[in-house]
Amino acid sequence: MPLSPSSSAQAARESVAEQLRAIRKDAGLTVAELASLCGWHHAKTSRIENAKTPPSPTDIRRWCACCRAETRADDLVAASLNAESLYTEWRRRTRMGLRQLQDSYVQLFRSTGLFRIYSPTLVPGLLQTEGYSRALLGSNARLLDIPDDAESAAAARVERSKVIHEPGHRFVLVIEEGVLRYQLGDHDAMAAQLGYLLTAGALPAVSLGIIPDATAQRILWPQELFHVYDDTLVSVELLSAQVNITQPGEIALYLAAFEELRSMAVYGAEARALVVKAIAALR
Repeated sequence: MPLSPSSSAQAARESVAEQLRAIRKDAGLTVAELASLCGWHHAKTSRIENAKTPPSPTDIRRWCACCRAETRADDLVAASLNAESLYTEWRRRTRMGLRQLQDSYVQLFRSTGLFRIYSPTLVPGLLQTEGYSRALLGSNARLLDIPDDAESAAAARVERSKVIHEPGHRFVLVIEEGVLRYQLGDHDAMAAQLGYLLTAGALPAVSLGIIPDATAQRILWPQELFHVYDDTLVSVELLSAQVNITQPGEIALYLAAFEELRSMAVYGAEARALVVKAIAALR
């Protein structure tokens, strides 16, 4: 059975918890004794050791100090912060605005050689027009109940997507045919978006595959939207959060899934025919 998309984050939390438990036991302290030394309730110690509550950097430093393991603190703080970055709620990621969220990806995009993206419901961000992106980000702002800066965020998204024209990058994108029919924005915005797919899909560095609705005997069912950056990071987009996967075993699973999805897609003239069909259906 496929691993949960949040399992990397949980595994990282559990690793920190296990190390803290081992430090306590090496110090010869019980859960209650450590809690008393740290100045908190013993239930907090249990929650931390069972990876139910993530420890703050202050908690970790106090824990290590009470166990006379101060030299372990810096590494454990770093590991704990990394674990929490693997699973991040969208409300936390967008607290500084949707524009800031778009800008936060620029360095990652520039440092990635091979992008592999699968999307079952949306035009991938790298191929979005400003009108389509504005409608999508505005909807996100309403759903998350955050300030709506969709206009400037959409402009930032289009700006960062210029990476598809820069040398040194390749883009392999696979979408379901339904993406072409899920209308975001008004008629003109959707028509412009579909038209841009015809243009962007023809770029030398871009491979755009579309899995037809009529695919007989699918070898893999539709998956969650995910991005693979080279072979080192998978970013999965859930309704409430973004999950960043770094464990090699899980990355390999997503790469295998991507290859199966890619094998079902059509390309070139067949893909363009599906886009043209969707454009005609708008009229």
